Amino acid sequence: LQAFDLIIAQDLGRLRKTLDAGNVYTLFPEDSGYPKAAQVYNGRFIVEPIAITYPQNADQVSIAIEAGAEQNIRVVSRSGGHSYIANGLGGKNGSLVVDMSNFSNVTLDSSTNLAIIQPGCRLGDIALALNDYGRAIPHGHCSTVGLGGHAAHGSWGFVSRQWGLTLDHVVSAQLVLANGSITTVSAENNPELFWGVRGSASFGIVTSYEFSTVAIPEEGTYFVYNWNVSVAEASTFLTSLQDFVQSGIPSTLGLELRLFRGNIAGNLSIQLDGAYFGSHDSYTETIQPYLDTLPPPGLTTIAQGNWIETVAALTFGALNTSTQAPINDTFYAKSLMVPEDSPLSKDAIDALMSYLDTVGFSTTDVFWFVEIELYGGSNSAINLVPVDQTAFAHRNKLFNMQLYATSIVPPYPEDGFTFLDGVYCYLYHRCHNFQQPRRLELWVRVSLFTVTYMNYPDNRLDNWQDLYYGSHYTRLQALKKEFDPSNIFSFPLAIEE
Repeated sequence: LQAFDLIIAQDLGRLRKTLDAGNVYTLFPEDSGYPKAAQVYNGRFIVEPIAITYPQNADQVSIAIEAGAEQNIRVVSRSGGHSYIANGLGGKNGSLVVDMSNFSNVTLDSSTNLAIIQPGCRLGDIALALNDYGRAIPHGHCSTVGLGGHAAHGSWGFVSRQWGLTLDHVVSAQLVLANGSITTVSAENNPELFWGVRGSASFGIVTSYEFSTVAIPEEGTYFVYNWNVSVAEASTFLTSLQDFVQSGIPSTLGLELRLFRGNIAGNLSIQLDGAYFGSHDSYTETIQPYLDTLPPPGLTTIAQGNWIETVAALTFGALNTSTQAPINDTFYAKSLMVPEDSPLSKDAIDALMSYLDTVGFSTTDVFWFVEIELYGGSNSAINLVPVDQTAFAHRNKLFNMQLYATSIVPPYPEDGFTFLDGVYCYLYHRCHNFQQPRRLELWVRVSLFTVTYMNYPDNRLDNWQDLYYGSHYTRLQALKKEFDPSNIFSFPLAIEE
C-alpha cells in the first residue's frame, strides 16, 4: 500500500510540474478550492478527479491533454457541469478534468452573421449576447447549461421545429485532439471528423464553435396550461396530441406535455407549455383545435412579448447566469424517442396513464415527471435533415420523452429506479411485473428496442451503443480509432474503439 501511495504521489507531482510549466491553473485534491470545484450536479454520484485544470486558451488545453496522456490518465472536458451522470468530472474517479469556464466568449461577424461561441458559454448568456445583434441559434431552455456538451449531442429547444437542433447550425469547430494538435473541422476540412463532432464526443476537446445564426422573430407567445384530470381523461391529452401535431401545424409552434403525480388518487396533473413565434391571433388559431379536445384548464398563463422576453419566460433560471448559484439535484432520468411513423398506441398510452396513477401515486420517495417534447410533427426542421448528415442518429422522431425522478438530496431511493423502469416497460411492453424489480430491470437494461437521447444519459443501460447512436456507431468507432487510439477521452457512454 505504501509503494502504491508513493507511485500516486510521484504521478501527481509529475502532473503538477507539467501543468505548472505550462501556466495551467490546476486544483488538486489537497488544494482548498478542490472540494467546491469537484461538486457534482447529480447527488447520486460521488466522483473524485485526479485534478481539475482551468486552461485559458487552446494551447493550454493541449498542454493539459498531453500531461494526462503521458501518464495514461483519462481526460474529460467540463463545460457547464450539468451532465446527468457526472461525465464532466469523468463519471468515475481518477480523471483529469479540463474545465472550460474560461472559454466563455460570443462574437458575431455582422457581415456574414456567423457567430464564434466558446463551449464554456451558458445558454442564457448566449441568448442575451446574440440578441444584441438581432440574432439567435436554437438551444435548450435551462439557462446554466454549458454549450459544449449541449451542442455535442443534439440540443433541442422550443424553436427547434422551426430552426433545427443546435448542432445543425454548426459551420465549423476548433478542437484539440488526443495528440495535442489543434485543428479546425468543417465540411471542407476533415469532413468525417466534422460529421462526428455533430452528434457525438470523445474525439477531442472543442475550444470553439462557429455557428450560422438566425434573425430573431418580431414577437412570441409563451403559454402554460394546467389541469388535474382523471386517468381516462389523461389518455386523451396524448392521443389527441399525436393527431394534432401531424395535422399541418406550423413550425413556429414548439411545445411539451408534462405529466405529474395527481392531486388525489385516480388523477394526474398535466401541464402543456411552450412558445409560438408569430402573432397572437395566429397562435390562438393554431392551438385551439388541440385545446378543443381537452377539458377546460384549471390554470392558464399566456404572455406576449418580443423574442428575448419570450425566451426568458421559457427558461429555467435567469438568462444572465453570472449571479446564479450552482444548481444541484439528486435524480435518475431516462429517455425514449417515439418514431414519427409509429406513434404510441392507445393501449400503450392507457397503460402508461394507469401506471402513473397507481404506482406513480404510491411512489412518494421521489418527485417525478414525464416530459413529452415535440420533436417532429408537421413541418419540423429537425426531421428535414437527412439522418446521415450528422452523427445525431434520431431524425424522423415525433417525441422525445424524458422520464425524471428526484429525491432532491442523497441518498437516492431504490423506488426511483424501479418506478422509471416501469414507465419504460408499460410504454413498450404492457408488462405487469413492476412488482418484481430484478426481472423488470433485466428487461429494461437488455431488451429495449427503441432509441434514447444522449443529452439525458442513463448509465444503467447495457445496450447504450445502439440506443444512443444506432447505425452510426460503427462509423464513430472508426473515428475513435483514428483520432484517439489510446482512449484518452474516456468516460461512461463515450465511444469505444
